[in-house]
Amino acid sequence: MTAAIKSEFRKFFTTRLWWGMAIGVFLAGAAFAALFASLDPTPEMTGGVTVPNLSDPSRVASVYTGGLSVSYLLTLAIGVMTIGSEYRHKTITSTFLATPIRSKVMGAKVVSLAGIGAFYGLVSLVGAVSVGATIIAIRGFSPFPDSSIWRTLALSLLVLAVWALIGLGAGILIPNQVAALLISIGLAWIVEPLVGFLIGAQSWGKGAAPYFPSNATAAALGGNSAAGSFTPLSWWAAALVLVGYAAIMTLVGSFLTVRRDVS
Repeated sequence: MTAAIKSEFRKFFTTRLWWGMAIGVFLAGAAFAALFASLDPTPEMTGGVTVPNLSDPSRVASVYTGGLSVSYLLTLAIGVMTIGSEYRHKTITSTFLATPIRSKVMGAKVVSLAGIGAFYGLVSLVGAVSVGATIIAIRGFSPFPDSSIWRTLALSLLVLAVWALIGLGAGILIPNQVAALLISIGLAWIVEPLVGFLIGAQSWGKGAAPYFPSNATAAALGGNSAAGSFTPLSWWAAALVLVGYAAIMTLVGSFLTVRRDVS
């Protein structure tokens, strides 16, 4: 199993994809941190919602996690390509020949993807915290007002790892890599958040909306993606929901891969 995991890491980190993605994740974290730390939105700009100043821990947490709104799509794409590229370039057969026990291959992919997702979470935080904390300090506020900030930073690593595993499941369910990328990113970026918002705005949907992946992601990081139209989950419940999504996608994907003819 250790050799299989090392092989999966080697497949990823010997391509130019890893550092290209790292640059994108770093810049997204830094850019959103700079934007959120510099602006003081008025109620007129936010539809009547009063945004707390930088003395509020939730506002500081949003500065450091703003870039994740882009980064989770990138780790989702990495998850799709981890398996999708194997089907596209016909290397899945040689992978299974080198490691005949398919469940071991899938286990190695899951472990390596979780590590890769956490790695990009760290890259995002390096960019966000270095820029955001500097601006917050210059403006006369504490960059780390309480311990909840550290919890949010740790959950950022979990969030990106989970979305990478969701991408793995999507890449298995849709063997065509291009189609899998377009469909999964389109659903995660536009369709699912929109549906979650619309359902959350209805009285009958307020109980279900917090369990949508985008809303659970926001809740785990201390936010509410639906602007207060429903009560979000607590951070630990949201984290469990995200882990549940990742577990379902990876289990279903692994089951299909083990049984699917790849010749």
